[in-house]
Amino acid sequence: MDTVFSSPLPLGFLGPTSGLVFLVLAGCALLEGAVWSYRTPGSYDWRASTASLADALIRRGLDLALSLSLTTHLFLLAHQYRLQSIEMSGFWAFVLLFVGQEFCYYWFHRASHRTRWFWASHLVHHSPNQLSLATAMRLGWTGKLAGTGLFFTPLVWIGFPIQAVAAAIALNLLYQFWIHAPWIPKLGPLEWVLNTPTHHKVHHGSNPEYLDANYGGVLIIFDRLFGSFCEHREDIPIRYGLTEPLYSHNPIYIALHGWVELWKAQQPIRGTGAKLRFLLSPP
Repeated sequence: MDTVFSSPLPLGFLGPTSGLVFLVLAGCALLEGAVWSYRTPGSYDWRASTASLADALIRRGLDLALSLSLTTHLFLLAHQYRLQSIEMSGFWAFVLLFVGQEFCYYWFHRASHRTRWFWASHLVHHSPNQLSLATAMRLGWTGKLAGTGLFFTPLVWIGFPIQAVAAAIALNLLYQFWIHAPWIPKLGPLEWVLNTPTHHKVHHGSNPEYLDANYGGVLIIFDRLFGSFCEHREDIPIRYGLTEPLYSHNPIYIALHGWVELWKAQQPIRGTGAKLRFLLSPP
């Protein structure tokens, strides 16, 4: 579950219930932790879970207090120069928006792993060393300032309403909450089409065999089409977290350490072009 932006734009039925949705998801994460701890005492990382929930609370507070998002301006500019206006009044309009959003999400997510600039925000989501529902809520605070909304702007430019695109992104992220439960088994034929808990726990693996794979949101078909799909192997246990594990439970450090490391790494580089190539190179 990877955040793109927290939009101040109205999201229809999602807007008034966003606080309730947040509470429900947090409640599910805590319930998972309680059951996990009851079944295997001492195995659930409550400190990591608490840090994830703190990250989500701070992010929500910043979203309510501030309106700092490049996405809003990109969407409004694309809407002003849109090629056409697509009415969301028929079945196929919703299908096209769903598939288009999934396509854009795939490339956003892939870029978040394959460029240092976007990875500085996205690594927050991959920092827990244990995968759980709480991990789905650890998204960091800087994604909407890094320009990730650029990947979804074409949907507005070709004519989809801003509110429909924003709602599609929100629903995509909502779907991804449950796939962070590593205890859910394989789902049979659905594994061929959907992004499932089995596929997504591979995505969170830091083993060399599992790195940079399974970028899909709701669907896994674009991973299969573009060569980034990786099957879970029973003979290779998944090691969660970053390749250089992060052990801090300080939500401020978790959210900002990627940017601090990026700043330090680019310091010795001379020349604007060289710095830009570095920022766009793989982490």
